[in-house]
Amino acid sequence: MTASNITTTHPAFFLLVGIPGLEHLHVWISIPFCFACTLALLGNCTLLFIIQADAALHEPMYLFLAMLAAIDLVLSSTTLPKMLAIFWFRDREISFYGCLVQMFFLHSFSIMESAVLLAMAFDRYVAICKPLHYTTVLTGPLITKIGMAAVARAVTLMTPLPFLLKGFHYCRGPVIAHCYCEHMAMVRLACGDTRFNSIYGIAVAMFIVVLDLLFVILSYIFILRAVLQLASQEACYKAFGTCVSHIGAILSTYTPVVISSVMHRVARQVAPHVHILLANFYLLFPPMINPIIYGVKTRQIRDHVLSLFRRKNV
Repeated sequence: MTASNITTTHPAFFLLVGIPGLEHLHVWISIPFCFACTLALLGNCTLLFIIQADAALHEPMYLFLAMLAAIDLVLSSTTLPKMLAIFWFRDREISFYGCLVQMFFLHSFSIMESAVLLAMAFDRYVAICKPLHYTTVLTGPLITKIGMAAVARAVTLMTPLPFLLKGFHYCRGPVIAHCYCEHMAMVRLACGDTRFNSIYGIAVAMFIVVLDLLFVILSYIFILRAVLQLASQEACYKAFGTCVSHIGAILSTYTPVVISSVMHRVARQVAPHVHILLANFYLLFPPMINPIIYGVKTRQIRDHVLSLFRRKNV
């Protein structure tokens, strides 16, 4: 066997198909995608501006919200520009290393988003169940450590993947039947023993989604128990009302994940474009809807947004 036969090689670039089977509708599909991208950018940038500008909002809940907005901005910026280039200009080519970078950022920041949602659940737990200790528990240094831990966990879990993918020989061609580079889409093009990648990918996904969601649910069990013990019904509504925005963010993030997971296992005969549209919905919907949820349900943010509009109209 010659050396050339055992040397691992990879293509110089991959070709992203977009949404297989719906190529003729790409221009029309790009309209809601572009609308969602615009809303996500405007909404999350507005949240970050308001929280940074007002010292009264430099509280744990709003600092976690700023982290969530920053993560959503990165997720939108990582995938949507290339997706729109595919839809509008048929610019399907992406370099091999560009694909690895996109994949790394996509999965890493998705893991960070899950961690921040868990931190926000912890914030609501302390605020409602231990209100007298809120300022002493959720200090600035602790919030910084939580943010650093979220980044460290994501980077640690995702760092092996680019190196593993770089070592494969891609004998099944350079065409990725997706709108963006993701781990399993690249693994399907590789030859050789890819079992470790498959098992690792599933294990990380299950670890993140199941563990984080379990702790979020546990937090809300304690919150619900504390709320039901309050003396007046008005106090119950007021206490639980502070959680509505966070619950909306959790539903917007995890619902598409659960639906997509169920579809992959239950409806295997469904056309590929259905799965890809669901995957895109997972990327588009949370960054677009989270600023709206917090802008509508959080009085301080809503008042700031309204004041900005009043200044423009004066």
